[in-house]
Amino acid sequence: MRLLFVGDVVGNIGIKTVETYLKQLKSELSPQLTIVNGENANGGKGIKEEDFKRILNSGADLVTSGNHIWDKREVLDFIDDTTNMLRPLNYPGDVPGHGFKTINVNGQKVTVLNLQGTAMMQPIDNPFYAFDDLYKEHSDEWIFVDFHAETTSEKIAFGQYVDGRAKAVVGTHTHVQTNDAQTFPKGTAFITDVGMTGSLDGILGVQSQRVIQRFLTQRPSKFDVEEAGRVQINYVVVDINDNKSTIKADYIRS
Repeated sequence: MRLLFVGDVVGNIGIKTVETYLKQLKSELSPQLTIVNGENANGGKGIKEEDFKRILNSGADLVTSGNHIWDKREVLDFIDDTTNMLRPLNYPGDVPGHGFKTINVNGQKVTVLNLQGTAMMQPIDNPFYAFDDLYKEHSDEWIFVDFHAETTSEKIAFGQYVDGRAKAVVGTHTHVQTNDAQTFPKGTAFITDVGMTGSLDGILGVQSQRVIQRFLTQRPSKFDVEEAGRVQINYVVVDINDNKSTIKADYIRS
């Protein structure tokens, strides 16, 4: 089975980039399942229903998220009513939405799981234990994880921890594609970060001058999405088999 995963969509320019290139990628790569991380789709922080629908209409089967999932209150208007929008499973307590979805792909059950790291991020439940709890009930399925985390060490540690249990783990959140796509010894495909979709001319998707000014003055600065200029779409292709998965990272820039 082939799975296409597109990295963090940032702002309206990111959605437009998905609208421009996703169907082309699907035509060229022929994935059976397409997933897009959309947590930064609305103004760089959060997602609204119209953003979610645009990403689905562009060809995504499922939209994942991360720590900015609650930044737009409007997400509460639809997140309970759809299983095609995932929030991190390891939020504590009774929170809206769904942390995973099991999909039948050509007779094979695939569970897509969204988890959020805890290092240098707000404290939530331990993602390692959250995976363990889910695995008890879904060990006979192929598990794919979007692991949304800040530090490379936590992402790699998680990937190695679930090696042989998850079919693939892809890191999101830091918006820069890493050059470490690999298959771990027990067969789990892994990359520390898929990268982002949106502006190529900004810094991590936001206007460069605001970021530079913050480093120069050490004062707070409002970050606005860079909505003009060149664009990029970063993605990975994962080929999943019974015993071993493979992963390849790529991008389009224009």
